[in-house]
Amino acid sequence: MLEPALLPTPLVDCTDEAFARAGVELRLKRDDLLHPSVPGNKWRKLAPNLAAAVDQGHTRLLTFGGAYSTHLRAVAAAAGALGLESVGLVRGEELADRPRNWSLRAAEESGMRLEFLTRAAYREATGRAGDGDGAEVQRRWGPCLVLPEGGSNALAAVGAAAIPAELPDLDGRDVVCCPVGTGGTLAGIAAGLPPGARALGVAVLRGGEGYLEAEVARLHRTGFGREFANWRIDHGHHGGGYGKVPPELAAFAGEFERRHGIPVERRYVAKLLAALADLAGAGAFPRGTRLTAVVTGLPDPE
Repeated sequence: MLEPALLPTPLVDCTDEAFARAGVELRLKRDDLLHPSVPGNKWRKLAPNLAAAVDQGHTRLLTFGGAYSTHLRAVAAAAGALGLESVGLVRGEELADRPRNWSLRAAEESGMRLEFLTRAAYREATGRAGDGDGAEVQRRWGPCLVLPEGGSNALAAVGAAAIPAELPDLDGRDVVCCPVGTGGTLAGIAAGLPPGARALGVAVLRGGEGYLEAEVARLHRTGFGREFANWRIDHGHHGGGYGKVPPELAAFAGEFERRHGIPVERRYVAKLLAALADLAGAGAFPRGTRLTAVVTGLPDPE
């Protein structure tokens, strides 16, 4: 059985000098504490998809990810707990003959069968999977519910829309913020906001301008039947690209941890917090703005 989630997740006031100087309030939505094996936004996005899998009688889940994909580990853990088979298509055929890193090892220990693809084959497979259209993938790997890379589909966005409902008294001074990898969490947050409040996503990958905006708009259309105008994505704080953590970002994260006693995941959450500090210092937010940063995941193990 899958352990219950901690809902609502804690909301913590974060008094920080960098934000106070700018007249901006910072709160942390601790979704990193949501679930012991399916943490953060992965639970939000997976829960409705798992319910759909069970309702539709699926016995196997298939999804995609890189060598250190949190999404692969989360799907493996959730599927194993529910008695479902899981298959993970991993980007990088050369990894098949190498010793498993801690992340892929955890996925296999939860029962996931890993299949390693060349980068070209991986791009083709993810492209064919689409949002709920996995016919081509299923012809090769058998009957299954196909979940896209990162888990961001229409159901995932609906799951993430519950985040604003856990934030009291949102109004025109509020900006709810999250890192953006595939767009599902940002799409859900924006869709769930009351009038006046806004959403800000911080892209963690390089070169996503336009593409990520189109993905969020697509998720809004498929998940909610309409588009929303209350959100934007910042593309200036990706730290050099997906998975890259330059020394200055690592130093920022370490100092934030020391000041506030909160562990900071480096590839997503650190980029979000550093971006907010930078933008606040540059006067990008009017004085009196209340920022809520959604802490979407846990740091990697040492």
